[in-house]
Amino acid sequence: MIKIGLFCAAGMSTSMLVEKMKAVASERGIEAEIAAYPESEMETYVNNIDVALLGPQVKYLLSKGKQICEPKGVPIDVINTVDYGMMNGAKVLDHSLKLVNK
Repeated sequence: MIKIGLFCAAGMSTSMLVEKMKAVASERGIEAEIAAYPESEMETYVNNIDVALLGPQVKYLLSKGKQICEPKGVPIDVINTVDYGMMNGAKVLDHSLKLVNK
């Protein structure tokens, strides 16, 4: 089971991306728990995820996110802007899996 946390500002579009990622994971037979959270609550959720992704609109928070995630062994990165805009759940899921399996 992989646990993926998507962190963003408001959460509306990120929640749609979460649903697309869940559908792709289900189609592929990947056990995944995927959820969207406000970036302000990253410290609360970092202990319960395997990988963290930031929405492109909050990419400026990457260094802060690394300070929170890296000591816990949780990889973090920014979602590709095009994949986010196109709501490409498959590519974002693949990116998550690559980060965990480095």
